[in-house]
Amino acid sequence: MIKYIVKRLLLMIPILLGISFMVLILIDITPGDPARLILGSQATQEQVDELRESMGLNDPLIVRYFRFVAGVLKGDLGKSYTNSRSVWTEMMQRFPYTLLITGMSLVLSVLIGVPLGVYAATHQYTWKDNAAIIASLFCVSMPAFWFALILVQIFCVKWQLLPPSGIESWKGWILPTVSLALGYAAGISRQMRSSMLEVIRQDYITTARAKGQSENKVLYRHALKNALIPIILTVGSIFGMSLGGALIAEVIFSVPGLGSYTLSGLTQRDYPVIQGSVLFLSAIFSIVILLVDVAFAFIDPRIRSQYVRKKKREVKTEISREGLEHGQA
Repeated sequence: MIKYIVKRLLLMIPILLGISFMVLILIDITPGDPARLILGSQATQEQVDELRESMGLNDPLIVRYFRFVAGVLKGDLGKSYTNSRSVWTEMMQRFPYTLLITGMSLVLSVLIGVPLGVYAATHQYTWKDNAAIIASLFCVSMPAFWFALILVQIFCVKWQLLPPSGIESWKGWILPTVSLALGYAAGISRQMRSSMLEVIRQDYITTARAKGQSENKVLYRHALKNALIPIILTVGSIFGMSLGGALIAEVIFSVPGLGSYTLSGLTQRDYPVIQGSVLFLSAIFSIVILLVDVAFAFIDPRIRSQYVRKKKREVKTEISREGLEHGQA
């Protein structure tokens, strides 16, 4: 298992290098000049060219890329063009807000999606199942920004129960969390329904019912525990995606998180902010997926047994090869 983890961590290196290079290419071909945005429209072309030269923007693309990689290896993501502050420092100040929104929305989506999926699976082909499916499809198809604006219109403008922006109090966290959680809950609900239907058709569930155990005991002690295993991968993937998806909630509800920081970098053509934020979020997403895979191996005995059998085959093959070479010698 340790060898597998180390291999996955090493595999992250070329992936992150490729992502950072693609980001640099995309922002380089996008129209707009950071130097012109910094100096304003009143600056002369000579002033703009001088600033571009001092910022290293006139260097070839590959030179700028290796300069960025060298800085990353030293733990330096550069300084923002707009305020000359360290990008790493800014990200570490803002990341807790993004992490908090992501964590709360993920917990809420699990609390909604898992029971709804179980309920739909246990009432298959009834109107209750159809209603759950339609509600899930509606929530998955609904744009997050549209739903966030609807929440603002209802709870802030019409009923005036919650603040429309800001996180000065605990009430300010409610709408950003709910706006993100609903779409994720719909995805978890659909996955939970499919997983639960697959599990309750297994022979050991039939055996448990034949022994006279109550339906609730069969469902929640035997079926639910095994049906939750695929949900772990779904939740891990959602957590990684929601780190970037929090951008919508942060912008609409004025949360000073990493998503809004990245968006400001995009609008201001702040290359260090864009590169640093995307690289950081990509690394977090890769680590989360790795942790999910490792957790899968510990939770599901079938994966562990497959891994052990594979290692035994490799050992036997190596012993046979060494024996053959020894016999030939």
